Amino acid sequence: MSGTKAVLPYGSWPSLITADDAARGDALLEWAGFLGDDVCWTEVLPEEDGRSGLMRRTADGVEEVLPPGWDVRTRVIEYGGRPWLALSGRAADGLVFTHGPDQRLHRWRPGSEPAPLSPPGAWPGELRYADFAVHGDEVWCLRETVADDTARSAVRHLVAVPLDGSAAEDPSRVRELAATHHFMTGPRIEPGGGRVAWLGWDHPDMPWDSTRLMVAAVLPDGTLGPPSVRMGGEGEAVTQADWATDGSGTLYAVSDPDGWWNVHAVDRDGGTRSLCPRPEEFGEALWRIGLRWCLPLLDGTLAVIHGVGERRLGILGADGALTDFADPATEWHFAATDGRRIAAVASSPGRRRTVVLADPADGSVRTVRAPSAEAGSPASDVPAPAAEAPPPDARMPASGAEALAPSVEGGSLPSDAPAPSAESVPSDAYATTPFRRTYRADDGEPVHVHVYPPHHPAVTGPADELPPCLVLAHGGPTSRSHLVLNQEISYFTSRGIGVVDVQYGGSTGYGRAYRERLRHRWGQTDVQDCATAARGLIAEGLADPDRIAIRGGSAGGWTAVASIAAEPGLYRAAAVYYPVLDPVSWREETHDFESRYLDGLIGPWPDTADRYARQSPLREADRIRTPFVLLQGLDDTVCPPAQAERLLRRIDPDTVPYRFLTFEGEGHGFRRSATVAASLRAELRLYADALGFTPASS
Repeated sequence: MSGTKAVLPYGSWPSLITADDAARGDALLEWAGFLGDDVCWTEVLPEEDGRSGLMRRTADGVEEVLPPGWDVRTRVIEYGGRPWLALSGRAADGLVFTHGPDQRLHRWRPGSEPAPLSPPGAWPGELRYADFAVHGDEVWCLRETVADDTARSAVRHLVAVPLDGSAAEDPSRVRELAATHHFMTGPRIEPGGGRVAWLGWDHPDMPWDSTRLMVAAVLPDGTLGPPSVRMGGEGEAVTQADWATDGSGTLYAVSDPDGWWNVHAVDRDGGTRSLCPRPEEFGEALWRIGLRWCLPLLDGTLAVIHGVGERRLGILGADGALTDFADPATEWHFAATDGRRIAAVASSPGRRRTVVLADPADGSVRTVRAPSAEAGSPASDVPAPAAEAPPPDARMPASGAEALAPSVEGGSLPSDAPAPSAESVPSDAYATTPFRRTYRADDGEPVHVHVYPPHHPAVTGPADELPPCLVLAHGGPTSRSHLVLNQEISYFTSRGIGVVDVQYGGSTGYGRAYRERLRHRWGQTDVQDCATAARGLIAEGLADPDRIAIRGGSAGGWTAVASIAAEPGLYRAAAVYYPVLDPVSWREETHDFESRYLDGLIGPWPDTADRYARQSPLREADRIRTPFVLLQGLDDTVCPPAQAERLLRRIDPDTVPYRFLTFEGEGHGFRRSATVAASLRAELRLYADALGFTPASS
């Protein structure tokens, strides 16, 4: 077979990465932890309606820990949180977890079916539990009580639930420990059980705006003494706290009084000191309850996850020296420790999400669950521990649909071109090599981006043609995306379509000042920064100026719609997933956690009502001429379908071709592989028609 690459128009390259592959190829691995010596993690199972299984690796491969059918997932604050905890260092003692369908807290012992610990709510999902700690014969945790399935009204308590199951039928057996704030994390219990710490914040703050670190004494009767604030406050966000393991009473807090999330030591007297002051982040925005980036180890050191625009795993010594693991991973998530080792989900530009085990004793990082692992298949270089004993509805408006009819014939390789096969070329060979760029906005501010150029192992584009490009606006918006190997991005780049992932002003990972660029300017800074990124690529000769599209979900959907309204000459197509669009109604329609988010993104309501009207993507919706596809889960409580429907009422279907696809049973962020695959195919059809290419396949 010749080593010469075939030349085909961009967008028409044949790829082994189908929509089905992209939908199931990047396993959603989360919430790592330890059950005895076993590393465990939760894994979304798209082929089982998005059920989240608790997995571990054994000598025979990857298997579920719990009996079939259990769904380890909590819905606290809608985005969820840490849903399980081993009860001790012995696997035989089992674990506690929240079961997705009813949200009740359960206990599991090896060899038995899980048994409920918490009482049922008035309706399934009324009472939700997350972020657990064990104190004596109770499990202490966060409990959220929601008024109805919209979660627009909720109250939260720290509670103690008996481990003997007596509260399963007797709600009075659940003890309420504290309710200091409208929002709280779960408890962190001091070694020895003398004190407990947690984070709290109130509307209108979000947890990256202002939070407070609370500490209370645990009294002899198991109740808590009066809590006190130990760190945080107005303009300072403590995003994690954990106790030292040595009994010194030191509390480690990840906070940003100097504009960066750094690690601080808080002593018994309330004094604080920064352990490794650097202009980089040792934490993230607290979108999910129970996330950790700083892990106290038994030898007195700290495992820390840190960086600017990326995350490395390092060990922070008592002298402030920071030593990183010699591992290529550039993102570390869902970390946990048994005091000696660190389990986490790691990824990089050359590696998809992988469960790993890091050991500071020898500096090793070993794979536990590789991206390609299937249940029952060996996929690890970690020795198996000794056994413990005993153990769419694709609803489319009639108008506007035909203009986006697919065109998928043609585009095949010429007969003398190398023809890779599934047997000869692994799918990761189709992944591009991404790189970082920083462009400058008109006001001189930096705009950080990740660039994913088109790539195919056997095909290249014509010398006289520039590739089409997708501008990706991430969700949040107080969030970021990761420069890693991603099957969904590879689905496009392997077909000859470039992707630029914009970390627009407001994104995390670059300090508070960069986050604050979006304050009161949502729909403006993000839109301008996406346009800056697109024009930067065009100026570098990396993208065809006449073939630029934009895609985004949730807050990124807001940015995508605002962008095609503001820049009709720049974008030729848009893919919009479950968007926020009407800020006034969204305040009343969305769930409790984000119901005051717009105070910071736009301004207090109703004092700044003029801004809400001015910055809404709907304001100039009648200017939209760009073809788009709109994809919506019908069970979405974060961005309800009514948001999408308000946009369509303002669109003239005779002028703007569009498709509206809805999916029963999907919420905010699609979990089912069939939904994701159908959505990607719809996107490709749109781009083919609007950007002028004929895809080889989908």
